[in-house]
Amino acid sequence: MNTDLQAKLQNLPMEPGCYLMKDATGTIIYVGKAKKLKNRVNQYFVGAHDFKTTKMVSHVKDFDFFITRTEKEALLLEINLIKKHRPRYNIMFMDDKTYPYIKITKEDYPTLTVVRETKKDRKSKYFGPFPDATAAHQTIRLLQTLYPLRKCKVMPKKVCLYYHLGQCLGPCEYEVDPKVYLSIVEKITRFLNGDNKEILHDLKMKMQDATEKMQYENAIEYRDLIQSIEHIADKQEVQTQDKSNRDVFSYYCDKGYLSIQGFFIRQGKLLERELSLSPLYGEEQDEFISFVTQYYQKHPLPPEIVLPNLDDITVLEEALETKITVPIKGYRKKLLDLAENNAKNQLYLKFDVIEAKLDDDASMMKIFSELAHRDVHRVEIFDNSHISGAFTVAACVVFDDGRPNKAEYRIYKLHTTNSDVDSMKEVLYRRYYRLMIEEVRMPDCILVDGGIQQIEAAKQILDPLGLDIPLFGLVKDDKHNTSGMMNQMGELKEIDKNSPFFFLLTRMQDEVHRFAITYHRKLRQKAQTKSILDEIEGIGEVRKKKLLKHFGSFKQIKNASIEQLMEVLPREIAENVVQILSESNEE
Repeated sequence: MNTDLQAKLQNLPMEPGCYLMKDATGTIIYVGKAKKLKNRVNQYFVGAHDFKTTKMVSHVKDFDFFITRTEKEALLLEINLIKKHRPRYNIMFMDDKTYPYIKITKEDYPTLTVVRETKKDRKSKYFGPFPDATAAHQTIRLLQTLYPLRKCKVMPKKVCLYYHLGQCLGPCEYEVDPKVYLSIVEKITRFLNGDNKEILHDLKMKMQDATEKMQYENAIEYRDLIQSIEHIADKQEVQTQDKSNRDVFSYYCDKGYLSIQGFFIRQGKLLERELSLSPLYGEEQDEFISFVTQYYQKHPLPPEIVLPNLDDITVLEEALETKITVPIKGYRKKLLDLAENNAKNQLYLKFDVIEAKLDDDASMMKIFSELAHRDVHRVEIFDNSHISGAFTVAACVVFDDGRPNKAEYRIYKLHTTNSDVDSMKEVLYRRYYRLMIEEVRMPDCILVDGGIQQIEAAKQILDPLGLDIPLFGLVKDDKHNTSGMMNQMGELKEIDKNSPFFFLLTRMQDEVHRFAITYHRKLRQKAQTKSILDEIEGIGEVRKKKLLKHFGSFKQIKNASIEQLMEVLPREIAENVVQILSESNEE
């Protein structure tokens, strides 16, 4: 870090504001906000970070900052700076898709239109969003058939065909009482807010009247209108307990990615969903808040936004100037959980898709070969698992050409007094000494969990065994996500988290961790079920299960007489059980 940058870091104020990270060319590469500028900005240059943050910081050669009076001002300024500079490392609301809305203009003679831009004319009323433009246009055609609003954008001098069809009152040529239009707008507003009972009732009465008068063509038109209204009303997917309008946003973070899911509820029905999935460079809550704020720069605010519990929820509520609810139970909480579950599934779906490609293409092994300076087909990766040193186990997982070879998986029960480094030494020695004795295939590459300390410890095992196998450490950040790949010289290899190679490493880590933790849980569960019965001669697993099934509990076994125990056990063993259990009671 250069001295100028160090001096600026030391002199940052302990006040709210925004900071702008710049690269060597002066280009702004990241914008963030902070409650206390000095604390937040200094965090980037101390401690361990994941690969993406480390990569971003390595490009930072200078920074600027703006002091604000409040955290709310800092949040709003951050969004404006992101919109202006579009920094490469910020999570941005980049989706160019804007949802269609129905707009009722506020004029003497109002019109109905489908629009995607809702910020230009704030006086008009907007309804939506609609799932797609087709649904919005279908709704407008239905309303224009039912209500004689003005159709033309520019007022003509004479009435047009719509007037003669009874679909316009002709305000261009004739005087129309403004109260008539107010009444029409009120009815349309009720319909768009989900209240269609009055319209359906009127249409059904007209259809019945036309049928009785044998005006069947008119009756068919009314029937079609009724079916259209019912089709539009029932098109949505999820119905909630009330008819309120609200948006629901939640997120899920794992493997260095942030997945955000939004639901748009209108009149109690789910109309549309919004998804964002991006690499994470900052704090997950900060990036989530930034995304939500950016979203409402382009879309109208609902009366209520449902969000998970956040540190800056009050600041966000002040900035958006709408009600924010953080539910802990009820149907809002169910919607929030549904959004989080969707975000989680979408994140893992991304990894699954990449993994499916890896199954069909072993080309990623070429990267291992380039790093190892030799052909690599078989990779072995190790992981330890324990709780406070107890039930320590290790797992070895084998991948051949990018695919798991489960027949070669191995599990090891280790000494409980070992440190993590000693545990790794033990499992490596046991693994490769056995392979040498059996004269079977060695791996082309070994991966251990950790940095230079673990690599040096592994070399202390491999070198005496005379094994020249390329060795790499998978370095993790403080959130236990992979942040880099270190070679035997301690050089850190950057891994692009959008690359298939990153997904291959993640897959390997997930597999060895799953294998290790499964065995660890098995040992722990077995220890929890162990009892004094295991120490009595003549009592094995089969007889212990019979005793527990017959008496129902260990307490009932302790209270049983010799005769009662003989219903399950031979007399000699039953007498032995009573004697040992009574001695244990005395102790």
